[in-house]
Amino acid sequence: MDIIPHFIGGAKVRPQDAHETGDVYNPATGQIARKVCMGGAAEVVAAAKAASDAFPEWAATPPLARARVMFEFRGLVERHADELAGLITSEHGKVLSDARGEVTRGLEVVEFACGIPHLLKGEFSEQVGRGIDSYSMRQPLGVCAGITPFNFPAMVPMWMFPVALACGNTFILKPSPSDPSASIMIAELLKQAGLPDGVFNVVHGDKRAVDAILEHKRIAAVSFVGSTAIASYIYATAAANGKRVQALGGAKNHMLVMPDADLDAAADALVGAAYGSAGERCMAVSVAVAVGDAGDALIEKLKPRVEALKIGPGTQAGVEMGPLVTPAALARVRGYIEDGIKEGATLAVDGRPLKVKGCEGGFFVGGCVFDRVMPTMKIYRDEIFGPVLSIVRVPDLDAGIQLISENEYGNGTSIFTRDGAAAREFTSRVQIGMVGLNVPIPVPMAFHSFGGWKRSMFGDMAVHGMEGVRFYTRLKTVTARWPEHRVGADFAMPTMNRSK
Repeated sequence: MDIIPHFIGGAKVRPQDAHETGDVYNPATGQIARKVCMGGAAEVVAAAKAASDAFPEWAATPPLARARVMFEFRGLVERHADELAGLITSEHGKVLSDARGEVTRGLEVVEFACGIPHLLKGEFSEQVGRGIDSYSMRQPLGVCAGITPFNFPAMVPMWMFPVALACGNTFILKPSPSDPSASIMIAELLKQAGLPDGVFNVVHGDKRAVDAILEHKRIAAVSFVGSTAIASYIYATAAANGKRVQALGGAKNHMLVMPDADLDAAADALVGAAYGSAGERCMAVSVAVAVGDAGDALIEKLKPRVEALKIGPGTQAGVEMGPLVTPAALARVRGYIEDGIKEGATLAVDGRPLKVKGCEGGFFVGGCVFDRVMPTMKIYRDEIFGPVLSIVRVPDLDAGIQLISENEYGNGTSIFTRDGAAAREFTSRVQIGMVGLNVPIPVPMAFHSFGGWKRSMFGDMAVHGMEGVRFYTRLKTVTARWPEHRVGADFAMPTMNRSK
């Protein structure tokens, strides 16, 4: 069986004692398709040394030359996009069209990074004092690390490393062991693009590898996307070790539907946003907030759409939703469905009886809809990360805004309405980091930045865009004077209104 290696110092690395591996499933069949090397401290140390050794030369490389490597990488990813998407589908389970979309959204950040020379420009102030100028520059941090989730094995790493590398840093990627093959293909394409050995490294593993990254003195910054519990742990541990951290956590994304909304459009948007990628998206809509009398009409339109979902292997033509990623994910989602029934929510659409012909061992569950969900219920409070949509009913816009704003997560939300005043009120008052107006999944483009509020994000700087540039660089400010002659020591506190 194929064993997926690490990628350290420009080469694939398989430990001599490779008995410790993890299972990589084909989620559509439930069978183990590959094994992945599970590294720990030794592999992180080796990757950190390779990245640290490569850093001085890469940091000294002109930004334009670094951007040209990113531009070449962009072309290679475009040429191999179908192959990369196929790898994603084979290990994650999402349908091919969704996997291709993931690659495209990742490429947008690569394209953003191609403009890095412009983005690294500093500021200059002439004559801040007599004969004194002041200017600033942005310089790379050193070795950076990214710890990424299973749900976007190509896109989320590409939210991180293109900006980090273009800014002059070196990088260690610790991908999810559930679908690790995309990371190795990305490493190989970066090498083909001309990236020097050691600048980009991949270490597979579990908590041992993560802890080694968080504790290693040569690693200056850590980026993370995953659950809130792990994000909180990574933020606290990495910060305690003196590292810069951005840690994106969980979500409970709400879509508020006003009575005046186009309910057909809202129902279509909900189906795509709730059940795309089997709900395994950090921006998936898992709660629909029906305002006033919109609830009954919305349920009436949702039920036939959810029941008609075409579910099967992600490689099969016409399929709209694939399986969950692992047996553990399937068991967790089924457990939440049972919890919702026990707590008294109305299971309007039950996806549990689903059977996919020829894939009886696959990790499939059909789309589920719970109506009349209360905020105290577990299915409302927790991030289920599966194809389960909850409908919560509220009397008016104010109640909807309050409900969404009081949720512990603050990742994404949206409103569907024809009323501009309601939309403006919603966007102004709702306490959420990313907001959509008649857009169900408001993921910003690469030249803006991605980041939620509250327990959806730990750290001060969001991902990609200019926030990403700020995260992966340090600001240095220089105050310069070129005296015509020496004047002796000055023991007073320097101020800008004094001169020699």
